[in-house]
Amino acid sequence: MTLQTRKKAILALADGTVAHGFAIGFDGTTGGELCFNTSMTGYQEIFTDPSYFGQLMMMTYPHIGNYGASARDDEHRKVMISGLIVRAFSNDFSNPMADSSLQDYLVRHKVVGITGVDTRMLVRHVREKGVMNAVISSVITDEAELIEMAKNWVSMEGLDLAKEVTRKEAQTIKAEQQDYKVAAFDYGIKQNIINNFTRRGITLRIFPAKSNFEEVMEWQPDGFFFSNGPGDPNPMDYAVQNVNKAKATGKPLFGICLGHQLMALSEEFKVDKMFVGHRGANHPVKNLESGLVEISTQNHGFAVNPESVDENKASVSHINLNDGTVEGLRFKQFKGFSVQYHPEASPGPHDSSYLFDQFVEMMKAK
Repeated sequence: MTLQTRKKAILALADGTVAHGFAIGFDGTTGGELCFNTSMTGYQEIFTDPSYFGQLMMMTYPHIGNYGASARDDEHRKVMISGLIVRAFSNDFSNPMADSSLQDYLVRHKVVGITGVDTRMLVRHVREKGVMNAVISSVITDEAELIEMAKNWVSMEGLDLAKEVTRKEAQTIKAEQQDYKVAAFDYGIKQNIINNFTRRGITLRIFPAKSNFEEVMEWQPDGFFFSNGPGDPNPMDYAVQNVNKAKATGKPLFGICLGHQLMALSEEFKVDKMFVGHRGANHPVKNLESGLVEISTQNHGFAVNPESVDENKASVSHINLNDGTVEGLRFKQFKGFSVQYHPEASPGPHDSSYLFDQFVEMMKAK
């Protein structure tokens, strides 16, 4: 199919900005919070990351789809983004390990997208104006109608989305050589987080987000893990209650991304919506305990308010070198730590995988 015969599509932002391009993926209309990711590779892992549920994903790297799609690269059971925006989409791909083209993959998962737009201009616009909602459509041609849809799209702030992506029942994933048992709360847990635990001899029992803590304790875990996930942590009272109950057991706790924010809320620290958010695989983070700088994978639109961190309750263990935001906490009144970024990467560098080892060491000491 030539570029001239491809179906046209429109991207409309809530502030009235409009971009015209060509349809990719599924034919239809979709919307959500417009965010962008600066990763050069790993688009499929990004699309299937549950932390992106309800968001339109704009890739800053221009060429997307050139290595197709492969089932082994999925981070979850289905695609989580609500729509896709790219500069130059590749219908053809070159990868002997690919199962299909990215176009077929998007159609199969009913993902609406647009290509041929100036993503550099759009990223600069979002950086200047802040995150906002948007709509993509290949079936509606009225710009005013699409802008109005974007304006009326539900805001991410105040939205509990973890309950939308969590599993329906508990599942045990055994390590080949079981050394420890960890109860993991699933707010949108990624497959590579599971892999990082099991390869270290940790058997996981993954519980739905709203699980009863007494049922979790019947499994007699050696530690607790609070996973990544989408949406705003502030309305998740049920999750904060489970964090507090886990703290009371005296066993080690570990949180990543949304789990980090929930652990902070349990200590009465504040978590705020960010102006733009951090999403990419190249964010520099300084470990204040070792003095080393790690290149990290990040995906979050909320962050712990640094002024709310009580030094009697926790110390800041990591900071973002781009903007100074809190990237890690070491808690003082219970055995636990958390990080805002993604040590499991996928995609991204593995500089921070040592955090899983630290968690194992905490259980060993206990």
